[in-house]
Amino acid sequence: MDITPSSPILLFDSGLGGLSVLAQLRKILPEAPVIYAADTAGLPYGEKTEAEIAARVAGLLGRMSERFAPRLACIACNTASTIALGMVRDVLHIPIVGTVPAIKPAAALTRTGTIGLLGTAATIRQAYVDDLEASFANGNRLIRHAAPALVGAAETKLRGGRPAEAVVAEAVAGLRNQPGGEEIDTVVLACTHFPLLETELRAAMGPDVHFIDGSEGIARRIASLTMGQPFDAKIAAKAVVTGELDPALASALAPYAISDITRF
Repeated sequence: MDITPSSPILLFDSGLGGLSVLAQLRKILPEAPVIYAADTAGLPYGEKTEAEIAARVAGLLGRMSERFAPRLACIACNTASTIALGMVRDVLHIPIVGTVPAIKPAAALTRTGTIGLLGTAATIRQAYVDDLEASFANGNRLIRHAAPALVGAAETKLRGGRPAEAVVAEAVAGLRNQPGGEEIDTVVLACTHFPLLETELRAAMGPDVHFIDGSEGIARRIASLTMGQPFDAKIAAKAVVTGELDPALASALAPYAISDITRF
């Protein structure tokens, strides 16, 4: 493909959770043109079937790639990546960066040997996560809990609302109340929405618990794959959404220097 300075990096997520990845990417590649794509009409992914997610993600990314001609696409969503990454790579002829639960760095960080993992229902049941645990947990215990309500809580926070304390408390209890849960000292946030709630989760779990997600590693991977490529720093980032143009989106995206929001 022909890469020009204006060729964008396409960041795709089910909603606004991928902004946690965009924040890290901006630190490393502040000059890169970015299109942030949110499938708000399909949110939440975590409660859909694997077949629904795979078809939806592959179809949307195919059409977005035709329209925007990105130099690279990032599936900034754990659920979509664990289910559809292989299919998307088969269909699109550009580099595709996925998002996977940060089990390997968590295993290096834990001191008690017990790691918690919060994700959507679709993510935590994937064999892909089983394989990551087998390969990288290094014998540490991994306690998983599906906390789909945290997705909505993160979206609420980004839109200027206050996430419900009960939702955060339920997620924490879901980890702590399992056998060995009281020993958790490291939590993998296996959904890009969840780092947006780290302050609330830390308050509920305690100051000694480490939270880890994959956003920094994803940004480094994107930087590595685009190393040496030209960027037009004058092109402002923009966003596309598949759902209605919610007025609250403007305030949510403004801190990321995105003011151009259109419906896809």
